[in-house]
Amino acid sequence: MNTTLKHWKEAATLILVAGTQHGNIQKVQDLPQKILWRNLKKSSFDYEILLLKRSQKSGFMPNAFVFPGGLVEPSDFSNDWIKVFDSYKNKPNFGLGLVKQHHSSRSPMFLTDRSEFGSQIPGEVAFRICAIRETFEESGILLVVPENTKPEESQTLMEACNSDEEILNKWRLEVQKNPFKFIQLCEEMRCLPNIWALHEWGNWLTPVLSNNSKGRRYDTAFFICCLSKKPTTSDDQKEVSLFKWWTPPDALEQDQSLKVWIPPPQFYEISKLCNLASLDVLHRFSRDRALQGCERWMPVLVHAEDGMVHTLPGDDLYPEDPDCTGNRPLLTTDKKVQDLTKKGGNFNRLLIQDGVPTLQVNSKPKYKHFNPVVIDTYHSKEPKSKL
Repeated sequence: MNTTLKHWKEAATLILVAGTQHGNIQKVQDLPQKILWRNLKKSSFDYEILLLKRSQKSGFMPNAFVFPGGLVEPSDFSNDWIKVFDSYKNKPNFGLGLVKQHHSSRSPMFLTDRSEFGSQIPGEVAFRICAIRETFEESGILLVVPENTKPEESQTLMEACNSDEEILNKWRLEVQKNPFKFIQLCEEMRCLPNIWALHEWGNWLTPVLSNNSKGRRYDTAFFICCLSKKPTTSDDQKEVSLFKWWTPPDALEQDQSLKVWIPPPQFYEISKLCNLASLDVLHRFSRDRALQGCERWMPVLVHAEDGMVHTLPGDDLYPEDPDCTGNRPLLTTDKKVQDLTKKGGNFNRLLIQDGVPTLQVNSKPKYKHFNPVVIDTYHSKEPKSKL
């Protein structure tokens, strides 16, 4: 792990989706480009996503509904994994393949040479191990495969480990106390973290929230994994107080009706998933797109008179040289949020008024990704698409 970072810490999170085995599926090409709530709610999704509610006592985003994940631990970069992945150690990124993205635009967390810190584990591998370990700790879902599994065998929809519940609970407690126990788990159960089932999806850097902010900030790798069916899930009553499986539109509806709070990165990524109602289509898309890479996004906040605008790369308001350290004055305006949206231009932003988020996106996505589905505010009487 990178011990030289001053302003943030590295982390990994997992967009975990699972099939529900019901519903009439609307193909992605049948979904309209401009989607209203009433149209999206009619679309039948055959999968749900896992969201965990952070504890009220959490030091970072208490009570927020987030994807499973957490901080990278030294164990995730431990050279002891070389023995566990012995059959794959000579393959590029342990059989994950090489990302096509040019190094000049590659996210620093993926580009960093980990040998400088004494680790032989590539970042692409270690961050996936972190996401799998954290998912196990927080939800009890263990994403592993037998030790003799070939990478190409993990290209199909997988299932979570269904070993004896008592044994898994024992290991879960052990790993929660000591992340290095995850290596021992794999050795004794003769299994491997299924890094090949996790596909690179995105990279979000916590924005600067105040001048000279010393609050918690994270450089987080986002992965996605598709399961054929929902596994047994249980909260840990520590970091996590509740878990929910929702379809993408259901999750957004919960947030926009102010029943729950979903932070901006998760809201944006869930809105992307609204493009794909089919689990098989989503799985193929995420698998085929993964080696294109991703862009690190740090939202730059614009404080308006009546709300907040989270600007992202590609937006006309986004600075050419964004301040990542918090040493510059915050961006403020005496205009109202809606005044910033009236003029034409390039938009890639999330607007927040009265706690309700709304996306405004028309910029061209990179690395073969797609834009999120843009839906008007849930409580609007006459909803209009902002596309």
